[in-house]
Amino acid sequence: MALLDARGDFFEPARTAFPGASEADWVRAAALDPATVGPDGGWRLPFRCFAVARPGGRWVLVDAGVGPADAPGAAWCPVPGRLPGLLDEAGIGVTDVETVVLTHLHTDHVGWSVSSAGQPFFPAARYVVQRAETEALGPADPVRERVVAPLRAAGQLQEVTGRHRLGPGLTLLPTPGHTPGHQSVLVEQPGGRDVVVTGDVLVHAVQWHDPAVGYAHEVDRAAARASRERVVAEAAERGAVLATAHLGPAFVPPVPA
Repeated sequence: MALLDARGDFFEPARTAFPGASEADWVRAAALDPATVGPDGGWRLPFRCFAVARPGGRWVLVDAGVGPADAPGAAWCPVPGRLPGLLDEAGIGVTDVETVVLTHLHTDHVGWSVSSAGQPFFPAARYVVQRAETEALGPADPVRERVVAPLRAAGQLQEVTGRHRLGPGLTLLPTPGHTPGHQSVLVEQPGGRDVVVTGDVLVHAVQWHDPAVGYAHEVDRAAARASRERVVAEAAERGAVLATAHLGPAFVPPVPA
């Protein structure tokens, strides 16, 4: 289940964000994903989380959106987000969420992790993040105090290292590069198509068209490219679909037609 946290349109300059893309790449990207093509070369950005159903009416949430009006990303994210209302509409209570997987700790992916009062927004959930991600946070990063510290104090933060089995049919895949501890999520569906929730391994259709195209906000562009190419290749081999945070479509094949 895809949950679009953003309200209205939010635009970023596209061409400066992907300096290695050619004019032909941009033409192809626009054809693949017209919903994210904005005026004057702008990039219309969705902000998406994913809910994965588990036995017994429980749920796993992958990423926590842009958050409330005072979230850590308020200086640039389109806050307040819509996630609580969307969960209500889907019949998912905050106590029904047993796990929150944070693909990484950028502010547009952690916003609803903690309430404005400083308490875990999902009180029954463990929040799972790669240890390399928390260790890479700078001392002045607002996510350290606003998200990581309260989750750790509540005993709800689970830091893992590398590939990690969350439970039957759910595996965390280390995909570093966008950030040092970025992770994606493999959702195996017996009798159906597997899904790989990509986080920010793949952020724009220009990278879907050509995974070699780097993104200006990747901390290690070579590692990000290797992660992206590996995710695409392994998803294609599995016949899986990609669940994307920032493309127009929530679900896309690993290799566009």
